[in-house]
Amino acid sequence: MNSLLIRPYAASDQAAVVALWQACGLVRPVNDPLKDIQRKLNTQPELFLVAEQEGAIIGTAMAGYEGHRGWINYLAVAPALQKGGLGRQLMDHAERLLRERGCPKINLQVRTANRGVIAFYERLGFVQDDVVSLGKRLVTDEASAG
Repeated sequence: MNSLLIRPYAASDQAAVVALWQACGLVRPVNDPLKDIQRKLNTQPELFLVAEQEGAIIGTAMAGYEGHRGWINYLAVAPALQKGGLGRQLMDHAERLLRERGCPKINLQVRTANRGVIAFYERLGFVQDDVVSLGKRLVTDEASAG
């Protein structure tokens, strides 16, 4: 990829990031992307990565580490550029940042129907843990960017 830059998110990226997440099918009614961005900017904003090429935002990865496990959320690659290696580059970058913080393991969640993405992560060395993912919403968002 020409002039690819992976860097921390900047406020000026907001509209392009939300549009990318929408194009990738990552936005859900219970997750307002603007609120998710603001929450991330309040906690480890340096781990919110964007991939930029020739001034366009073409990828994102939102990483986090709470001292026990690392997490990846909102890994996104522009649909026209998927399967070209950018997702792997974003994950490599996020993994390096997490390793630097002493992170021993990365967890992530993928919707069970998203077989292509599961296969992608398996190619990167991720394996399905023998666990059940449980969740409890503490805040119900109403999407403001739809």
